[in-house]
Amino acid sequence: MKRSVLLGLFVTASMMASTSFADGKPADLCDANIQTINNAKGQLAAKPELNQRAETSVSKAQALKAQGKIDDCIAETSQTIVELRKATGGSNN
Repeated sequence: MKRSVLLGLFVTASMMASTSFADGKPADLCDANIQTINNAKGQLAAKPELNQRAETSVSKAQALKAQGKIDDCIAETSQTIVELRKATGGSNN
């Protein structure tokens, strides 16, 4: 029980810290996510459906960023990164 509570506190603290670091420079987070997706595209050559999803996401994210919708850009790219990680079974990039 104590371990579960401590793990919950740790996860909560980590999530809160990550959002507070992102508050200062959200556009940088959007750019970093776009770069992460672009870097991952090299590993997706054998999976054209994932490569197309990555291309679409980057295009949409760049359009959202150009419109000043940084939060939407971050949401789009973050979701794509999660999908790519699940599909490739990786935890990096």
